[in-house]
Amino acid sequence: MNLGFGEVAIILIVALLLFGPSKLPQLGRAAGQTLHEFKRGMKNVMEDDDDKKKIEQNK
Repeated sequence: MNLGFGEVAIILIVALLLFGPSKLPQLGRAAGQTLHEFKRGMKNVMEDDDDKKKIEQNK
């Protein structure tokens, strides 16, 4: 799903109207931290899966 400039602008305007300018930085920071944690968790899952495959191949 690719978003163009127009779609992103509309989303930002609606978010600004709903939450106000003082809450947007906090929401952005929270979204960034959530994405970072998700990526780190997925990386750990992938590493664990690779480790299990290596152990099975060595048997």
